[in-house]
Amino acid sequence: MPERDDNLPPNFLIPVGTQIVLRYDRRVPGTDIEKPAGTVGEVIDAPDSNDRGYLVRFLDGTEFRLKFGELLVRRVDHSVEATGTPGPDVSAFVVYRVMVGSRAFGLSTESSDEDRRGIYLPPADWHWSLTKPPEQVESFSPGIEEVDWEIEKFVRLALHANPNLLETLWSPVVLFSDETGGALRAMRTSFLSRHLYRTYSGYVLSQFRLMKRGYDADGHFKAKHAMHLIRLLHSGIHALTEGEIRVDVQEHREELLAIRRGQVAFEEVSKRALELDRVFQEAFTRTTLPEKPDTERANRFLIAARRRRVGMS
Repeated sequence: MPERDDNLPPNFLIPVGTQIVLRYDRRVPGTDIEKPAGTVGEVIDAPDSNDRGYLVRFLDGTEFRLKFGELLVRRVDHSVEATGTPGPDVSAFVVYRVMVGSRAFGLSTESSDEDRRGIYLPPADWHWSLTKPPEQVESFSPGIEEVDWEIEKFVRLALHANPNLLETLWSPVVLFSDETGGALRAMRTSFLSRHLYRTYSGYVLSQFRLMKRGYDADGHFKAKHAMHLIRLLHSGIHALTEGEIRVDVQEHREELLAIRRGQVAFEEVSKRALELDRVFQEAFTRTTLPEKPDTERANRFLIAARRRRVGMS
């Protein structure tokens, strides 16, 4: 679903369970708390027509009704893990490869596998043929999982502040980079914008929902979901404050590993998430990130990369 109401049919109703984004700053009724534009929530009750309001719930548990015109429907970027598919061997065309996951986060243990992410620049005839290059390819070997994005797919998702892709650009463990990969990493700040707030908020809300759903069902929750919820909030706060993506979170290692080991109760994780979410919202009101990413620079980079590949053919 797009984040543009003018592209929706006039009789469109937002379904229950849909993530929405506040179009404007909105004060929580009966309080002095203000939710800034860009905050992500979830529709929990939908009206029969857009003449009435939608009941929306936010991460901190607050619920109130909002008019259709106050909302944007959030397009959910599918995660790499869900969309990567086995495909042709693209290793010869990889221009950039890094380590992600626990080994890049500073949270690895002796049993941690290697999670690698790469970007590949396919030869021109792959684009010119009837069979187009795959947008993502997974490969596996003992203890190693790698997902490689086709370069245009990567650029498009990075411009939308997809956390997985931004972390790839800021990973402290670079395994390989050629001229094209180096040029992409050198311009990584061009992908940062205030849009990051809504993207990270959406991912945080999704992790919180997964955690709470399990807890409500049987009193248990996946500690991994809880750990990533807190890690994403730390990362989002740093991004809005410092203008860069923090991948290595060793300074929070003890807290995050305790959560991952299941040593922190649901109530404590929830309390911590709400504390960090308030800091995240405050950071958004003060951030100096631009309103939009530098799409023009990204486009120039992509064209130059394509020309470089043609010249190598």
